[in-house]
Amino acid sequence: MSDELKMTVSPVVMKNGKQLAYVSFSDDLRTAEGEIPECIITKNKGFSAEEVEKLEDYMRANRMELKKMAASVNVMSAFMSEHKED
Repeated sequence: MSDELKMTVSPVVMKNGKQLAYVSFSDDLRTAEGEIPECIITKNKGFSAEEVEKLEDYMRANRMELKKMAASVNVMSAFMSEHKED
């Protein structure tokens, strides 16, 4: 099992009239997805309650940086680079 936890940030999306972005955390066995700016984990498979709390703390502590990352995501560039290897 890898000790490396990967994080990805979605582009900004509209949901129920509000702007938000999804932050996903994963390793070889577990996945979790949260929403910013609320900084709550909304989906969890395999993380303990304590680990979920730490992920939410991380999102709160890094909210501004995560928001900048989400705002800078270019969907077409990401899509094209993902399919370049095909």
